[in-house]
Amino acid sequence: MSKTLTYLFDPLCGWCYGASPALASIIESTGVGLELLPTGLFAGHGARPMDMGMASHAWTNDQRIEELTGQIFSLTYRDQVLCNFHQPMDSTAATLALTAVAQTQPQREFEALQRIQRARYVDGCNITELHTLGELLRGLGLCDAERLQAATPELHAATNQRIDQACTLMNALSARGVPGFVIQDEGEQRLLPSSMLFSQPMHFARQVCGISQAELDNRPAPVTGPAGHGVIRRTSARTAAPMPARRPC
Repeated sequence: MSKTLTYLFDPLCGWCYGASPALASIIESTGVGLELLPTGLFAGHGARPMDMGMASHAWTNDQRIEELTGQIFSLTYRDQVLCNFHQPMDSTAATLALTAVAQTQPQREFEALQRIQRARYVDGCNITELHTLGELLRGLGLCDAERLQAATPELHAATNQRIDQACTLMNALSARGVPGFVIQDEGEQRLLPSSMLFSQPMHFARQVCGISQAELDNRPAPVTGPAGHGVIRRTSARTAAPMPARRPC
C-alpha cells in the first residue's frame, strides 16, 4: 500500500497518549504506513514551568481523556509528575529520544513513543531527563540510548528539522493542534479530523485506507492496547469530540 499516515504529535500531549491504542489498532488493521512528526508543542520555546494552576487543568483534562479512551492516568503520575513543580512541562528531551530512534530504527518509533507515554502517565517517571529516556530505550532493546546521552548538535539539528517539517505541514493544511493526522497518497495530502479517531474509530480507519465498511469488516479485527494500558472505547454520538492541543507553529 502506497498510502502513509503522518502523525503530528507531542510526547507530552495527553490527547496523543489517549489516541495511542486506537491508532495502533488502525495501523495494524489497515496496513497503512505510519510516519511520526513531532510538532514541538511543549519543546524549546513551547516548554513551560509546572505550577498549581497548570497541574489542576492538566489533571482535569486527563480524567476526561481516561473516561473517553480507557488510557490510564495514574495517581503516581499525578503525585510525582503534576505535583512536582520542579519538573517542567518540557518535551525537548523526549523529542530528541524519538528522533534518535527515527534515525536508526524508524519502524519502532511509535513503539518508543508509547513506552515513553506509559512511563509518564502510568509509572510517573520524569521523561524530561535524558537519563530516564536512555533507560527506557535500553529497556526496549533499542541501540539509541548511548547516542541520546550525548545529545549531539547533529541530533538537535535533526530534531529541529522534523519540527519545522511538522509546522510547515500544519500551516499548509490549516491544522490547528495535536494530535493531527494527514493521509498522504501518491503526492496528495489530506487532513483527517482527529476527533473522529476518538468518537468513530472505524470510520476513521475507512478514511485512512479509502475502503468500504464491508472491505474493512473482512480484515483482521483491530487489537486493543496491551493489558493494563487502555482499550478502545466506542463513544456515543452525543459524546463531545475532544479539542486538540493548540500548536505553537
